[in-house]
Amino acid sequence: MTSPLFRTKKVEQSIRDTEEPEHALKKSLSALDLTVFGVGVIIGTGIFVLTGTVAKDNAGPATALAFVVAGVVCALAALCYAEFASTVPVAGSAYTFSYASLGELPAWIIGWDLVLEFALGTAVVAVGWSGYIQSLMDNAGWEMPAALGSREGSDVFGFDILAAVLVLVLTGILVLGMKLSARVTSIVVAIKVTVVLVVIIAGAFFVTADNYDPFIPDSKPVPAGESLDSPLIQLMFGWAPANFGVMGIFTAASVVFFAFIGFDIVATAAEETKNPQRDMPRGILGSLFICTALYVLVSIVVTGMQHYSELSVDAPLADAFKATGHPWFAGFISFGAAVGLTTVCMILLLGQTRVFFAMSRDGLLPRFFSRVHPRFKTPHRPTILLGVVIAILAGFTPLNELAALVNIGTLFAFVIVAISVIILRRTRPDLHRSFRTPWVPVLPIVSVGASLWLMLNLPAETWVRFGIWMAIGIVVYFLYSRTHSRMAQPEGAEPGAPPGPSGGPDSR
Repeated sequence: MTSPLFRTKKVEQSIRDTEEPEHALKKSLSALDLTVFGVGVIIGTGIFVLTGTVAKDNAGPATALAFVVAGVVCALAALCYAEFASTVPVAGSAYTFSYASLGELPAWIIGWDLVLEFALGTAVVAVGWSGYIQSLMDNAGWEMPAALGSREGSDVFGFDILAAVLVLVLTGILVLGMKLSARVTSIVVAIKVTVVLVVIIAGAFFVTADNYDPFIPDSKPVPAGESLDSPLIQLMFGWAPANFGVMGIFTAASVVFFAFIGFDIVATAAEETKNPQRDMPRGILGSLFICTALYVLVSIVVTGMQHYSELSVDAPLADAFKATGHPWFAGFISFGAAVGLTTVCMILLLGQTRVFFAMSRDGLLPRFFSRVHPRFKTPHRPTILLGVVIAILAGFTPLNELAALVNIGTLFAFVIVAISVIILRRTRPDLHRSFRTPWVPVLPIVSVGASLWLMLNLPAETWVRFGIWMAIGIVVYFLYSRTHSRMAQPEGAEPGAPPGPSGGPDSR
């Protein structure tokens, strides 16, 4: 008999659950909407800051190649996501996929992981947005009171009012409907991409060919560390990565990878897509391709405008324009970053509410949160709850040290999805797959290996915090979710009733 901890939920059952009127989301998104969502969440401050920082510290002009390497790693995961999202067009992303293949406990673990990832991601981005807005206000001669400003590096007790207000406004937009969210995102993404393209085109006129020499600087070894701040792979094997040279490209790739975080959130909107079998692969892969191209072009421009050794760490692209005698672009770039972070914040919040909603509909979280708004057909209850919690979190907490948890959570989800593709191919070969990940199981295995490699390059301290959060999740599962799961109920019973036989059918 199958252990109840690993009882799987049939794909057909997951799809039937989306048809229940009081738990059904409105289908309104197209392939273009999904692509815009993907571009909107991927392009954030990374394109304005991370490109130059990595060029100076890790790879020099070869940062462009590091973006290509990171893009390939993401593409491996994206192909796995595309198969699942088109085959199982249900809200929840990696949570839903693992429920159909690995079982309930693994699904709970990944869902719990995604809740943390998206919550912290939203709060961190909101705080970053607040910082850019305050910078623009300072340029205009307006100064926020210390008690209402950003908490980053502040010793004064206060509340970051701008970060909190942003989260609450975006919460309201998400409650009002996905189509409205898509329209707002489209407008903001159009502005953001325009800013990026202007920077690329304008910067190209200030490129000096000598700055690309050498394109791949000579390798410089990095001393191995011994504290929890050091990458886990250093503490385990005493191995330290190199900066610059060929290995420096891969070191840089492990850093710039995090500029791609977000494309997986497109999969959380599968249930709200008009034609998910056709449009989900287009949205996921299309947004990833566009962002990779923009990242490569920006890195080529910034390393051509100023020698990589002279780039600043805080605002390399803006300062590169200052170095060429065009300081006006610094404010323009700050404006683009502030606008861009608006959509990043909204789509991260969107992803979290959909995972929370899917877990609630399955009974692993209170079913109260799985009812949709009678008019807007959105999961308004979890959206409002999470929006308020994250607004408070963003207002009171700098979150600078917790931000790395977003990265490890994303990579963990990549590993689970890749494994799930292999398992579901073996257990349900009969399922119609409008998009099939090529070269299974080789490609998913390579995806798992690449994701694990990047996880090992994260600080050991991040692993400790991640382990603590996962341990809390296991306790919650055994105290509540295991017995309230719809899969644990006898036919026709509601969650909370006495559990039926292990591995029993899902209740209706």
